[in-house]
Amino acid sequence: MIETRYASTLLITSLLLSGCASLPASNTSGEHLPLIVAHRGGTADFPENTLLAIDNALRNNVDMLWLTVQLSSDDVPVLYRPTDLSANTQGSGAVAGKTWAQLQQLNAGWQFKQTAADGQVTYPYRTQAVSLPSLQQALTVIPATIPIILDMKALPAAPQAKAVARILEQNHAWSRVLIYSTDASYQQAFAQYPQARLFESRDGTRDRLANVALAHSCNPAPQAGSWVAFEYQRKVELVETFTLGEARSPVNAKLWTPQAINCFQSNGKLNILAIGINSEDDYRAAACLKVDAVLVDSPRTMRDVKQRLERPLRCN
Repeated sequence: MIETRYASTLLITSLLLSGCASLPASNTSGEHLPLIVAHRGGTADFPENTLLAIDNALRNNVDMLWLTVQLSSDDVPVLYRPTDLSANTQGSGAVAGKTWAQLQQLNAGWQFKQTAADGQVTYPYRTQAVSLPSLQQALTVIPATIPIILDMKALPAAPQAKAVARILEQNHAWSRVLIYSTDASYQQAFAQYPQARLFESRDGTRDRLANVALAHSCNPAPQAGSWVAFEYQRKVELVETFTLGEARSPVNAKLWTPQAINCFQSNGKLNILAIGINSEDDYRAAACLKVDAVLVDSPRTMRDVKQRLERPLRCN
């Protein structure tokens, strides 16, 4: 059963969601340690976007939850990420092609595998079925003190935004939710809901990071209190165009630099989420950069990393 004893994060996370200009210290030394955000509930620990994963994340004291939303054919917001149901379940086809009743018959843990030290691979949830939850079910079991980031995956954006807005309204949950999507159409789709708290569009964040890295210039930053998110490390391809063709250079880019952080904060304090922080070295680097939150795949692992991080921080 998911417990409701998570009020210790209420002060920090409520200030973050309300766009407070400064963050409380995360430890007694006065050093800021980034908040832990469970990616899809903790995709490395349990079947992603399930109540089982959410329960694990809460038991490991995460500060926020990142959950992925798609829409069933009968307009029920469902927690699921891939484009095809075969990626995680024993079914196939798109979420949008199934009714909520049909989706409830699927096992969200069907493809979840574990690899033992000897290399043996098992699928533990093929005999312990795990249901695909609805957004409503997730909101019911997640304590109100835990902020939620909803990653919008399906298109078109307008029907899903309308269905999600309806659920948030019914549950008085606008204040505990942030909306993110890699597709900018969700910016327009949620614009009609003044209560909606939106991340800056990924296009805007990426453009600003690229300009800092390549042109050493800073595009105008979002207003203070906004949220932005991008990968800590990202494989990108630099394309140079010639008259007779083009040349490509693959790069494993680390775009969150002190210069980038200063650029984003140039219009006042905002909240930066670094995506893909899954090692002690990367968590320490994020802490040294003073990012506000990190997106992790294993809440269980990163809880221990955060607890054993040496004080004072050793930053280059």
